Amino acid sequence: MSEARVGISGWVYPPWRGVFYPAGLRQADELDYAARHVTSIEVNGSFYSLQRPANWLRWRDAVPPDFVFAVKGPRFITHIKRLGDVDAPLANFFASGLLALGGRLGPVLWQLPPNLGFDEPLLDAFLARLPRTHGAAASMARHHDRRMSGRASYALRAPGDRPIRHAVEVRHPSFETDAWRSLLERHGVASVTADTAGKYPRVDWATADFAYARLHGEEELYTSGYDAESLDRWAEWVRGHLGAGRDAFVYFDNDVKVRAPFDAMALIERLPRR
Repeated sequence: MSEARVGISGWVYPPWRGVFYPAGLRQADELDYAARHVTSIEVNGSFYSLQRPANWLRWRDAVPPDFVFAVKGPRFITHIKRLGDVDAPLANFFASGLLALGGRLGPVLWQLPPNLGFDEPLLDAFLARLPRTHGAAASMARHHDRRMSGRASYALRAPGDRPIRHAVEVRHPSFETDAWRSLLERHGVASVTADTAGKYPRVDWATADFAYARLHGEEELYTSGYDAESLDRWAEWVRGHLGAGRDAFVYFDNDVKVRAPFDAMALIERLPRR
């Protein structure tokens, strides 16, 4: 049965303290608090640097057993290497400890830079490299470089048949093409529906067995919130995918004015209970 997961992009934001997080709540308890109010969270720190195994274990143990994290792939792969020559960086990423999340590991998000246009051979090769199970990811992790020595033990004993899903968020208009849609469908990768206040393309396609949306702000990027009418529309978007048998993941990234957690909770209230 398909299900919806609604949450926030990251959870460590000082302006949220005393607004979303109760005054006096320890920073160490913020993940636990957030996880009791939303049904999923994107890990954004993994975009900026490889996390240590201890972090993944701590995050895993701070949330309920049925909670799910989405994990953002490293910008070293997407923005610096620009998807080319990434065998070692991919191995390092999967060796870093995210497989220790086990059943709490949801989709892996790959956000492409705005200046990276559609390049079919490059993208086809990258999507083909992505591991589709924990076992395949563990096998890939074994090829990590020296920097990861001593950090990959959790990856190397991951259960083999648990699936890994992937989603791609694009920011260049050249991706608005049937060739990109066909490529995603062929690889079973989700096309991220991104609401970016009109700054970047909004590619709203169903290309996998799940749907993924990132809501960065309807009128002002990372700042503006979503009113009742907008939330009703996004609830309809979710219900449409659920009705088609697809799981739906929605993450609010409008964090600047502490709108994200409240918008996420308001959307959850509009959806069927799990």
